[in-house]
Amino acid sequence: MFKLVLRYLVVVAALFLCRAAGVKAQTTVQINDKVNQHIFEYKQIVCFEDTTNKLGLDGIHAAYLAGKFKPNPEPTPVTHHNNSAYWYRIKIGKANSTNNNWILEFFDQTIDSITVYSPMGETYKATSLGSSHPFAARFYKHKNFSVNINSNSGPDDVYYIRIKAGHSVNVIMVMRTVSRFIGYALDEYFFFGVFYGMILVFGLYNFMMFIAMRQVQYLYYIVYNLSIGLYEMCADGIAYQYIWPNNPGFNNYAYGIALFSASIFAILFAQKLLNLKVNAPVLNKVIKGVIIFRCVYFLACITINMAWFNYKIIEFLPLCISFYAGCYVLIKGYKPARFFVIGYTFLLTGFVIKSCIALNIWWLPVTEFDYYSLSVCFIMEMLFISFAIGDKVRILKKEKDDAQLSIIAQMKQNEELKDILNKSLEEQVQQRTRELVEKSTMIAEQNEELKSVNELLQQQAEEISRMNVLLEKDNIILHNDIEKVTHDRVMLTEVDFEEFSRIYPDRETCFKFLSDLKWENGYACRKCSNTHYGSGHLPYSRRCSKCGYEESVIAYTILQNTRIPINKAFYMIFLMYSTKGKISSHKLSEILSIRQSTCWAYSSRIKKVMEQRKKEIKNAGDKGWSKLVIDNSVTDK
Repeated sequence: MFKLVLRYLVVVAALFLCRAAGVKAQTTVQINDKVNQHIFEYKQIVCFEDTTNKLGLDGIHAAYLAGKFKPNPEPTPVTHHNNSAYWYRIKIGKANSTNNNWILEFFDQTIDSITVYSPMGETYKATSLGSSHPFAARFYKHKNFSVNINSNSGPDDVYYIRIKAGHSVNVIMVMRTVSRFIGYALDEYFFFGVFYGMILVFGLYNFMMFIAMRQVQYLYYIVYNLSIGLYEMCADGIAYQYIWPNNPGFNNYAYGIALFSASIFAILFAQKLLNLKVNAPVLNKVIKGVIIFRCVYFLACITINMAWFNYKIIEFLPLCISFYAGCYVLIKGYKPARFFVIGYTFLLTGFVIKSCIALNIWWLPVTEFDYYSLSVCFIMEMLFISFAIGDKVRILKKEKDDAQLSIIAQMKQNEELKDILNKSLEEQVQQRTRELVEKSTMIAEQNEELKSVNELLQQQAEEISRMNVLLEKDNIILHNDIEKVTHDRVMLTEVDFEEFSRIYPDRETCFKFLSDLKWENGYACRKCSNTHYGSGHLPYSRRCSKCGYEESVIAYTILQNTRIPINKAFYMIFLMYSTKGKISSHKLSEILSIRQSTCWAYSSRIKKVMEQRKKEIKNAGDKGWSKLVIDNSVTDK
């Protein structure tokens, strides 16, 4: 019996010594009213990985006494294996009396399960927290997980914390006074309101830009901003608190959906804003490949394993591609990319800081600023992207104004050349007319002389006959000359396609001409006869302000449903009119470089209209061809 008692005492002493050695190795954090908060780090935390995921508090006591708990080697503890439960042990000392109430708070809102074992005399009280529990079950209705610290227990209290998460999490434990917690929470929620309010403001700004500009890039940026807002709400726990407080399971993959949406629409927006299709065709193809890869990965996460959402580092790929594309087009001289590059520099910086914290390679203790660095960088990125959008609009407006000035100058030059040419032609016609009049006068005088001496020269009949023959030949030549001059004068109004294209160089100019011609007597809606209109979606189209019916500029014209280029169609009408429909489809095909069958079909259509309007275009002059354009017999499809 004595031997058994002695053996028992030896075992108890050994356990006591082991425990004393462990206690000595761990640093105790003293409560001090002069310091209203303290972040646990390094040797202040000892940890143990329960690979069986079955140990309770008694088993953990035994594991600690056996020396299985190790000091935390990192500033912030990290759970590395999803199938294990991680136990953490902290010691809170009360060497100084305190007048404050204290709480233990956990920063990471994505932890599935937290069980805090608080000392209550000789026993422990278990408090369950985590994103897998309903939000209403929390004692403090705050996005962070908080539990009260019993400040009336022994001088050194030992707390055990069990962490279980389906993904790697940072276990950031902070001891705060309740007053500090309340002040911090109010400030935090205020800045959250500012942050999400700015997201809504940026979204509204881009929605107004979309209404004004009708460019899809603004819709991409709106969805991107809203996705960023949803992701931040998921990461901060705000979404769980206010959007789905009774659906904890949605926390496991909601952030993945938001991050996927933000990634896709960010890269689509960059593709449109930087105009990569023109400025960097190769990069544009690479970005399409990245979009396809990201979509496939998202579908794999949804259908195969939602835990793959935890590999957020994959977002580094589209982020770097967009940043590189911005730098590339900026170097090539595309000015709107300058603000884009600055904004993405902030975003890349925030992403790197957040990744370093997540991978536990951040060499500094994690503070509130580090934790919310990505949110700050999101705001800076949105601000500079807004500058980039405004800069692009300004540059486009300047380019449009310069183009309009260039067109006006070219039109003025064309008018001057036309005046010079017409003046030259008039002078040539007048000179040729004077020559013809002089010849005609001379012939008349010769005839009079011949008549006066005809009786006297009868004996010279043969000579006179010969002279008559010569005169007849001169008359024939003169007649031919007159016909040629007349023909040349008529043909002087004809122009070749190159000169015609100077008058109607492109589709914009042709649409402008059609618009002026079609509505020269005013606009009236064909559906409701309303005379008020606004601009439609197509160039120079008009949209009824009453019924919303939109009529394109080529509707109800001979050009409707025509597949050939509009300036060539103009020239074909001009040729058909100037030749009175006698030019062949083969000749049209040769002049316009269009298939003969197409020329035949379209010239037949023009001939039909010419036949219908024979009287109208008979004396229309050089503008008669334009009267063939409007064709109300064509139905709008």
